[in-house]
Amino acid sequence: MNGVDPWAFMRDLAGRLEHMTDRAEIERALDDLEYLMEVLDPELQEPAYQLNERLRAKLEQSGR
Repeated sequence: MNGVDPWAFMRDLAGRLEHMTDRAEIERALDDLEYLMEVLDPELQEPAYQLNERLRAKLEQSGR
């Protein structure tokens, strides 16, 4: 994710979240977000954690 604008990435992901239904798509989004979280500035940590929680809830809704 080198060269990625973290705000733009999270904004885009949050905008797509409501329409995500495929478990694999949700898992890919979680993987991408978790990778991004490792290099985020501290000011972006809280919004990233909130988005992570929303993705995990969506993953739970998709069933196991």
